[in-house]
Amino acid sequence: MSVKSLAVSLGDPAGIGPELIAQSWARRDEFALPPFFAMHGREVLLAAAEARGLDIAVEPVASPGQAARVFPVALPVLGELDGPYAPSAPDRDGAKLALESLSAAAQLAVSGNASAIVTAPVAKSQIAKIDPGFVGQTEFLADACGMAREDAVMMLAGPSLKTVPMTVHCALADVPARLSHDLIVRRSRIVAAALRSDYGIEHPRIAIAGLNPHAGEEGRMGREEIEIIAPAIATLCAEGIDATGPHPADTLFAPHRRGSYDVAIAMYHDQALVPIKALDFDEGVNVTLGLPLVRTSPDHGTAFDIAGQGVARPDAMIAAIRMAGEIAARQSAE
Repeated sequence: MSVKSLAVSLGDPAGIGPELIAQSWARRDEFALPPFFAMHGREVLLAAAEARGLDIAVEPVASPGQAARVFPVALPVLGELDGPYAPSAPDRDGAKLALESLSAAAQLAVSGNASAIVTAPVAKSQIAKIDPGFVGQTEFLADACGMAREDAVMMLAGPSLKTVPMTVHCALADVPARLSHDLIVRRSRIVAAALRSDYGIEHPRIAIAGLNPHAGEEGRMGREEIEIIAPAIATLCAEGIDATGPHPADTLFAPHRRGSYDVAIAMYHDQALVPIKALDFDEGVNVTLGLPLVRTSPDHGTAFDIAGQGVARPDAMIAAIRMAGEIAARQSAE
């Protein structure tokens, strides 16, 4: 691939991110991973690799351009910030390192010096102690790109399913008020465009879930489907987008239904994430759509409870790195 290397942010150093980055590099040939470099945390990565029983080389690089040359023989690390490796013991210093790594990697992707950014898991509550405005990595990247947060669309992608939550980091009680015709249309347009440009799906099929049980059952269990969701679907169809629904969420993810669409759009966080994690927990990838950069992340958290024990599976991190490389290559070719 004639694309630049990927930047991988460290994640919280007390979590499983560093060991999974090291494990992914160790299995680079097995999964034909594109060249990537970690942002900051060389000593953390070395210690995490050792704790996992990996004997790998971790080599500092002075610029993103050096990473591809180093990648075949050592895990490249850009940046001098570091800290102690204390798995399962998150603290303020670790959160600060995670935020610095994320910020630096994001800037490299924004400037075009990295082909994509892959973000290891962070603890939102820990970073919020440093930056009270921090909501999540998706929103952080939207801010870094100078874009509205509503235009950064989270998609969860796995071997069995692609799904998008229409609302994300908000209380369940706030979801109905946040839903609107414009929000559903705006985000669905972004999803359709991304499936074409990033995944090569020429005519994406979008299934849109209802909010209420039985998709409202003709208004008996709520009117959001009648007043908001169905009109939004009609607008999308009028624009030539293959959108269907509102579908009852309790049947939308059944095996016999999943083959009828390319992506399912859900109305709130757990409505989207429960099925993807049930089906593809070890290979699920969080992809941010709608930004002028490629961003992926493993669809799991910091897992502080098992960090440093060598039991965390690297499948999702490997899938995230591989998917980021594939999308970056496709966009570069176009």
